[in-house]
This record gives sequence, structure tokens and C-alpha cells, in this order.
Amino acid sequence: MAQRHSKQPVDYKGSLNTAQQIVALDTRYNACRPLPHQHKLQYLRRRNQLLQENAKHAEDPLIRRRYLRLRAQVLCGRYGPLDKKSNRSSSRISSSRHSLHLSRESLSKPTDSRNSSFLSPGGLVPTRKAQASRAMAGDASLSEHYAFCGMDHIFDKHSDAGMQHTHTVSACLPAVTTIRFANNDKELLACASRDGNLSVFSLLSHPPSLSCVLRGHTRAVNDFDWSVSNDFIVSASSDGSCRLWEAGSGACLREIEDSSGARSLSCRFHPHNNNIITLGNSKGQVRVFNVSTGKAVKGGGAKCVGAALSLTFDSSGSILWVGDSKGSIFSYGLDLVSGKLQRLKRIIVSPGCMLTSLSYRTWVNREARDPSLLVSCTDSTLRLFRILMDGGVYVKSVFSLPHSSHHIHSAFCPLMSFLQGACVVSGGEDGSVYFFDVESGALVNKLQGHSSPVLCVCWAYDESILASCDSEGTVILWKREQKSVPKSNETNQ
Repeated sequence: MAQRHSKQPVDYKGSLNTAQQIVALDTRYNACRPLPHQHKLQYLRRRNQLLQENAKHAEDPLIRRRYLRLRAQVLCGRYGPLDKKSNRSSSRISSSRHSLHLSRESLSKPTDSRNSSFLSPGGLVPTRKAQASRAMAGDASLSEHYAFCGMDHIFDKHSDAGMQHTHTVSACLPAVTTIRFANNDKELLACASRDGNLSVFSLLSHPPSLSCVLRGHTRAVNDFDWSVSNDFIVSASSDGSCRLWEAGSGACLREIEDSSGARSLSCRFHPHNNNIITLGNSKGQVRVFNVSTGKAVKGGGAKCVGAALSLTFDSSGSILWVGDSKGSIFSYGLDLVSGKLQRLKRIIVSPGCMLTSLSYRTWVNREARDPSLLVSCTDSTLRLFRILMDGGVYVKSVFSLPHSSHHIHSAFCPLMSFLQGACVVSGGEDGSVYFFDVESGALVNKLQGHSSPVLCVCWAYDESILASCDSEGTVILWKREQKSVPKSNETNQ
């Protein structure tokens, strides 16, 4: 009781909530700033860091609220009101509510005369940036590019916060359900487990060291996500709660209970606003929450047919894609100001099968034609959809791999635009990691090292390390083979 009536924790929490609102305001206007994308992220990261440090001094929250109002007035005067920007972006969202069933006949790729005339024979846009991208990748084939030379095994013992490093699998631990590198940081790796804990590892040392353990959930952690600035982690658990963590210290900053008593299955930060998170539960409900208040956004709810197993945003954060346990994908338009959801389309992929993973990737920025959606399905397929301008989709490729019951997560290879081709990667229930060529559908590589189903795979942003985890609690870090660069090329560069 004495701790509850102390002034410092109360003032700190109020300052922290206002600090998150300030960062959220800066994030909304960040697209208007005439800066490179990397500098925009660095600006937000530094702003958030300074606000977090100042919040610890327990200053009067009223001062920060006044600053928030003044900051909003200054940004509005410089870049214009947010309402007009939101209306322009939302006007591009189609409000059609069609139901689309993808049959075998839809696997054939439709022709688009508008795009085909601008493509080279290899399917790449012949621009200077595209040529520069291929020059960076060299003449290596996809199989040569995704060759691996070594691996490390990490045994993540959440119960005693211990970790062993070995080269043989000799123990059976609670399954590691999800694994993710921090955004644009190959030295921070987080893992979620069925024992209810999350672990954050530092890869600076060899073997990797355990930075902190996030304890609080009483049942399995099904999903988690890093914030844009990597300062926070949001997690969804079968205990029916969602928790917001401070990634550096492991402290739980907020807990959100599911009002319907359902299991929390999926969660995502908004790609441009740390103050907005989206949750999906076992009853098929999808809700948008305000992190500062911990309350659901009015009008920010939606309903799927089955359990909401997987979530992903498009690059702008204005469209949310949801995969459910009945084989359907739902798309929703998200109002960036109010947080309200508007249902756009339903896509029936495979009736009665679970869609365990969704990943969005924009390919139009360099050598690509259309944005794409990667879907893992329990009918033993990995499907790649192309998203059209009107919001419709068609199947570009279907890859076969062992996947019939487990919740397996797949991923795009992050440097696909730098290669003469593109790859996707996924785990399999046979304990292998599969690499597929997007254009030809061929199996590029197959990594064997796990002794149980591989539940999740993720890349470091520069593709130097691939991480995979399995149902026995083993995490493997696969190291890319580094080829020496000829001296002639070094002098030319």
C-alpha cells in the first residue's frame, strides 16, 4: 500500500503516457518531413529516447500536456492539419465488400498490359536504381547467395533465465513459438515461448548473451512485435492478456485484458505509430487499442469468421490484413487519425484450413510490379499473392512444404530487391527450413538442423543471420557464407 501512494511512480506513468502521445504526434507528421527514410527513423528514435529519460525525473505532467498542445499547433501550422491528410489517404481505399473465392483456375497469372510494357525480359523494371541493385548483388545465383557456413544453438531456459551454447541438440524445452530481430538491428533478438515468458538476446558476444527475460504471462505467448523504435515489445498470450514491455529493462508497462475472456493470439504495432496496437483473439475479434490509455479505440473493432491467427499492415499502415483459422483473409481500412476499422474484402484461400502467418512486402519501390502478401496455410502450401491497385489479389505462386497442423510463420527475404530474382523462406514440420524462388517456384535451399517442427523463421535486416526456432525450444542462428570480393572489384568501387 505504501508503494501505491508514493508520488514518483504516479508522476512517471503520467509523464510516460504524455511522452508516447508526443512521439505519436511526431510520427504522424514524419512523412511530411523532407528527410531520407533512415534519418526519419533516427529522429523518432532519438526523440523517444529523450522523452523517456525526461519522464523519469517525475516532472509535472501538466507541463508536458501544454507542450503537446503547442507541438500540435506548430506542426499543424507548418505541414497542415492531419484531417485533410487522412481524407486524402482514406479516399484511395476501396470500400467494396466482395467475397472472393480462389479456385484452382485462379492460379494462372492474369496479364496486365499497363505493367508488361515497362518490364524487361527478366521481369524487372529497367531503371538505374535496378541496375545498381543488381550490381550490389553481383552475378551470384540465388542458391549461391543463400548458402550458409555455420550455425549456433541457443537453449532458452525461461524458468531460470539460463542459456547454454552447444553444437548438439540434447534437451527438450518448451516450444519457442515466435522469434524476431529488432527493426534494423541485427544485434537484438527476442523469443517467445509456451512457458509464458519472452527472452531478449544480445548477439554482440559469442555465444549470444541473455539480456533480460520478460515475465508476467501465465500461459503460452502466441505472438509479439517490436515497436518502430525498438524501445517497446507488445505480446499476446493464451492467458487472455496483452502486455506492453520496456525492451531494455524487461519491465511491464501496461496490461490489457481481453474483455470477452478469449485467448489473445496475434498482435502488431502500427508501422508508424507506437501508440497504436492491434490485437486478434480466439473468437475472431480484431481490436485497435491506444497504448497510452490502454483502452480500445471507438469504432476500431472487427470480426472474422474464425480465430484471428495472424496480422500484418501494409507499408503505409492504412490497410490491415487478418488471417483466420477458417482459411480466409480479411482486409480492413484503418483511419490513421481516429483508429477506426472499415472492412474492405474477404478472400477465401483454403476453406477449413488455418492461415498461420501473413507477411506484407512492397515490391514497387525498385524492381517490383505490385505489393505482395505471403500466406502460410495448413493445407501444406505457402502462397504468394500479388495485390492489385483496386485492392484485389491473385495468386502468383504456390509452394509445397510439410505444414498441416502447427502454427508456422514464414517470411520474405529482406534483400530480395537487390537480387536477380527473389526468395521466400519458411519452416516445415519435418524440421527443415525451406527457401523458394518466387519466379520459378523452385526449391533454392533446404537447411536441416532441427529435430522437431520449425515454427518460425526471421532474418536480420541485412540478411547476415537467419534465426529459426522449433517446437522443442531450440533456436538456431544460421550464418550466411561470406564470399571474398576480388581486388579488381574493390578498386573499381
